[in-house]
Amino acid sequence: MIFEANDKLVLIGDSITDCGRARPAGEGLFNPYGNGYVNMVKAFLDACHPELAIRVVNKGNSGNTIRDLKTRWQEDVLNLKPDWLSIMIGINDVWRQFDSPKLSEQHVDLKEYENTLKELIEMAFPGLKGLILCTPYFIESNRKDPMRVRMDAYGKVVRKFAKTYGAVLVDTQSGFDRMLETMHPMALAWDRIHPDTSGHAVIAKCFLNAVGCQM
Repeated sequence: MIFEANDKLVLIGDSITDCGRARPAGEGLFNPYGNGYVNMVKAFLDACHPELAIRVVNKGNSGNTIRDLKTRWQEDVLNLKPDWLSIMIGINDVWRQFDSPKLSEQHVDLKEYENTLKELIEMAFPGLKGLILCTPYFIESNRKDPMRVRMDAYGKVVRKFAKTYGAVLVDTQSGFDRMLETMHPMALAWDRIHPDTSGHAVIAKCFLNAVGCQM
């Protein structure tokens, strides 16, 4: 288990992280963590390691790209002084290129994504005990599908930075690929992006395995 007693874990990302979390910060009473993988991660950390009293904060914002993370990085990451930071971003960076092809100003190309992610990591890294990087994913078994190809390229950037910075890698795409060996994508997510409870459990399981939480 990588976390220590009283560690503060901040998870930042888009709608997959957000999932209806409380504002201004997803923590505290009355189900503030949303109804997705963050809530599951928090619950299992408490259930499996209650003695550690890990503080979990959900800072996901629906619709965000890496550009949006940059605009709120100071307030939502640096000011919170996390011990551990988890980043899962990139889905909308790719998706807008396919669902809004004419709105090029909304597109975040691979180079901008890579440069901005590196910039944000380096801003936060000196103050962290550790970094957790989660790959973006597309719940599609056809690896030649154009959006799957593009998403895999963005995921490759995340894997590269995990090695560069010695970060914990949460390979969500591999988790979904295992499910897709026996399930159709629509059984997990109607749009192949926003998963049902089982899909969020896939992400949570990938996360908890990566951080060494014994369930």
